[in-house]
Amino acid sequence: MRPSQVILELTVLALAIFLGFEVISKVPTLLHTPLMSGTNAIHGIVLVGAILVAGIPDQATWVRIVSLAAVALGTLNVVGGFVVTDRMLEMFKRRESGPGRNDT
Repeated sequence: MRPSQVILELTVLALAIFLGFEVISKVPTLLHTPLMSGTNAIHGIVLVGAILVAGIPDQATWVRIVSLAAVALGTLNVVGGFVVTDRMLEMFKRRESGPGRNDT
């Protein structure tokens, strides 16, 4: 890989981090959970890409390590997103009236 390509890719990474931080910091608190729920699809794409990269024959060891880390972290993010979304949806379910409850 040429040094100019590495600099270009690091610049894109730095700009993506900055832009992502700015966008997320401007989101109101009430919208964080729906936003996370929507990003689960994006992380699913990351998982598929990381699995494809890991499966390419004759890859360098560091590429396989990075792709394995991407699969692990992407999986954690997707599962965590679904858990948080499920908890959020539980808040909107009606509570059953049990003994001793005086719901009207």
